[in-house]
Amino acid sequence: MATYNGENYIEEQLTSILDQLSLNDEIIISDDNSIDTTVEIIKSINDPRIRLYPSTFRNVIRNFENALNKVTGDIIFLSDQDDIWYPNKVDETLKVLEKYDLAFTNLSVFTRDKSENFTMYDINKDFNGLAYNFVKNHCVGATMAFRSKLLKYALPIPKGIEMHDMWIYFISSLYGKTYYIKNPLIYYRRHGLNVSNTGEKTTNSLLKIAKIRITWIIVLLKRVIKITFTR
Repeated sequence: MATYNGENYIEEQLTSILDQLSLNDEIIISDDNSIDTTVEIIKSINDPRIRLYPSTFRNVIRNFENALNKVTGDIIFLSDQDDIWYPNKVDETLKVLEKYDLAFTNLSVFTRDKSENFTMYDINKDFNGLAYNFVKNHCVGATMAFRSKLLKYALPIPKGIEMHDMWIYFISSLYGKTYYIKNPLIYYRRHGLNVSNTGEKTTNSLLKIAKIRITWIIVLLKRVIKITFTR
């Protein structure tokens, strides 16, 4: 989990996660020098499974990367600071990861009351596939879980890309097997201060979209070449 000034929702999110973890699991939190009470709230929960690390990047990608560099487990769940996990998220995802290397899911979107939500994507459609998500990304990092062995391909995260979730998904598609869970397993909180614009219409011009996709092709090719010649 990457945090920054998340005092309003962090406790509810951590509670939803801790309730379904085993005693041997860990929550790695990289806090990007929050100036509110985020760190104090995290410490007040007083759970030995929470491991808090400082960061001063002022950048969500680098903040997540800092957290990823600290993990010790075999399975990694990514989490935002302001959502709420379904109580069966861990169990349902682990079932998929018995056969696959990365799983991502649908989302239930809400603003104030999580009981008043809507499902982000059509539950009858499968949004898995590198080519499909290269055109329009449906792999939201807050829903993602993957095997830690993929980090040797994904880290370090290249500079100049849009978001870490797309990068991890693309790399996992190249060096592992991915799976999309059609039903939501998180409540995605939309409150106006979200770092990502998940589910919102893009205002990017066609030229900017083309430039972004060309950047993706370049960084992916560079990483594939590096991996190939360093094995």
